[in-house]
Amino acid sequence: MHLNYWHKELPFKYPFTISNGRTKTHQPSLIVSLSLGNFVGYGEAPAIVYYNITVEQMIADLESKRNLVEKFALTDPERYWHYLHHLFPNNPFLVSSLDMAAWDLFGKMKGKLLYQLWDTPWLETPLCDYTIGIDTIDKMVAKMQEKPWPIYKIKLGTDQDLEIVRALRKQTDVPLRVDANAGWQLEEALNKIPQLAELGVEMIEQPLEKNNWEGMKILFEKSILPLYADESCVFEQDVAKCFNHFHGINIKLTKCSGLTPARRMITEARQLGLKVMMGSMNECSIGSAAIANFLPQIDLVDMDGPLLLSEDLASGINYQFGKIELTGAAGLGIKVQL
Repeated sequence: MHLNYWHKELPFKYPFTISNGRTKTHQPSLIVSLSLGNFVGYGEAPAIVYYNITVEQMIADLESKRNLVEKFALTDPERYWHYLHHLFPNNPFLVSSLDMAAWDLFGKMKGKLLYQLWDTPWLETPLCDYTIGIDTIDKMVAKMQEKPWPIYKIKLGTDQDLEIVRALRKQTDVPLRVDANAGWQLEEALNKIPQLAELGVEMIEQPLEKNNWEGMKILFEKSILPLYADESCVFEQDVAKCFNHFHGINIKLTKCSGLTPARRMITEARQLGLKVMMGSMNECSIGSAAIANFLPQIDLVDMDGPLLLSEDLASGINYQFGKIELTGAAGLGIKVQL
């Protein structure tokens, strides 16, 4: 195989803010390609500050073992993931991008979309939500008014959480989802969740700090809304920890190290009776298409990166008022334009 890569800084339409005041105007991302003959597969890994992974570090790691990445004979993407996992044990973001590219390449070689390779019929797929990042209440309302959508995901974790949701609720009667990004304390969550339920919120993502398992146990037993783990569920070994602490998990391909482990995480979650969401880390259509191929296997999806960014690097995902369609015939189902 032959490896290529690109460092991209993808601008957001609006500054993107979550709890603890973390704001971004651009999403730094690593784009990789693996080619074999006439076939080219693409992968994407957004760099996220609070996971201490930069594009520069991913590139340095990649260059240090470029020959080993390229020498593998791709006959099975799962075997390639295990190979990559041992090559880069401390860089799951990089492994994820290469795993994604390998699956895209393999699907193109087989002439099938990934969900077809996995024998998961495209039936009753979940609608994608649209995220409203933290801002002044007036600006959050304006963002909602600008983007009519069937489901909204609201970033919270402020002193005005309830005021924000009340203001947004006046604008729409569609379901709302809340992502606190670990921004609440236990008593705060116990107080806010019943009021959010009355306002038509249907689920809460990561209410407490990621290692507050004792607090989550209490909240799990008392919450009238489903609770989904995000920061508390990064890798495969975290799935079992979420049992009896959360009602579901949110899998992020980049942080769990790729499509290959994500498939195993879904299987384990189902065995434990956990619901499964798959979420975005502000990927463009490359990473978002990888998420889309999991739609037949999951309950909820948040893959709105291409809607939040003002620049994209691929085409082929149609967002029909939340309903996702892939237009390509093989691999991820998109056409990359670099």
